[in-house]
Amino acid sequence: MGGSDGHPLCVITKSDGLEVEIASGAMTRLAGVSEALSGSKGIHLAIATVPPGRCSMAHYHVNCESAIYVVSGEGLFLHGEELDVEDEIGPGDFIYVPPNSNHQPVNTSDDEDLVLIVARNAPVEIVVDLEEAGRLDCR
Repeated sequence: MGGSDGHPLCVITKSDGLEVEIASGAMTRLAGVSEALSGSKGIHLAIATVPPGRCSMAHYHVNCESAIYVVSGEGLFLHGEELDVEDEIGPGDFIYVPPNSNHQPVNTSDDEDLVLIVARNAPVEIVVDLEEAGRLDCR
């Protein structure tokens, strides 16, 4: 698609038109910039929500790096080969996740969502879940 002058047009996705993505554990993710929504080939942008006292499945991404921004809430970001590194995260924090890096966001709050903006450099991620690793009980 292009404008009348042949230059490509920007794509705006309204909040009621987000793409529902597959949940990871208790974490849900809604994409606003994706290959399906905007035709993007080299970037993907979504908002993820982890409910109070819950977490995503421990996992890693084979084919992309990710950048995460903590919008609101408090929690832990587990990472490392055995997910033995536990860093506290909160509003304003930025997280870089290289390819093949085990990780798991955990919401430690009893009453507030952990809200994350997630960007990655691939239109579709290849995820490997680590079913017996990390916080299975999310606490």
